[in-house]
Amino acid sequence: MNIKKHIPNLITLINLFCGCVAVVFISEAKYEMAFYMVCLGIFFDFFDGFFARLFKVSSPLGLQLDSLADMVTSGVAPGYVMYTMFANSGHQLGTNEFIPLLGFIITLGSCYRLANFNIDTRQTDSFIGLPTPANALFIISLKVVLDIYAGSSLLLLEILTNEWILLAITLCSAYILNAEIPLFALKIKKFTFKDNVLQIVFLAISLVLLLLLQFGAIPVIIAFYVLLSIINNVFLKK
Repeated sequence: MNIKKHIPNLITLINLFCGCVAVVFISEAKYEMAFYMVCLGIFFDFFDGFFARLFKVSSPLGLQLDSLADMVTSGVAPGYVMYTMFANSGHQLGTNEFIPLLGFIITLGSCYRLANFNIDTRQTDSFIGLPTPANALFIISLKVVLDIYAGSSLLLLEILTNEWILLAITLCSAYILNAEIPLFALKIKKFTFKDNVLQIVFLAISLVLLLLLQFGAIPVIIAFYVLLSIINNVFLKK
């Protein structure tokens, strides 16, 4: 029995377990703990592929397991969080009990993204559309930021409890997951400043944002990543 070939799949299943625990925490309104579990799941999501390549045991089974695990950690979890945000909103769209279910549009968009990623041969060194883990961190961090800062920021409370804004975020999230927008890779292949200007600018500004905004920097950094990629595509790319 070749134990090595099962190690990446075991790591993938740990990712899935983290996603399941995150869903439990969301159901208990422990959003910060859910955020940390999603982060842990994303950590394992990175290393399952790393070990598969290291041990040269990549397989179709591993690819499918990876997407199924991501579907929970980076698909169901953020959709559930948005569901709770709608449920606890100002009900600008009305009091219909089905309105909070709009949050699961994020889950549907994530599912389509993951399925499409499996058959898209273009996304080897960079991404087309926002990866589901980044989108999950963005959505869940919005709720955590709301819980942390709502007491000291009435404006933030009004923005993130307005159903029209939540609907806009939800639709934009599902769109950006599947949009034909190339996002620059964070991998550094050549150790020269010229070849890594975008990465250096992004990392430097992200560090400053983390120091200034702390937890509140997370959604800003992810939005900045998308914006910088669009600027690169429109104005900088030859």
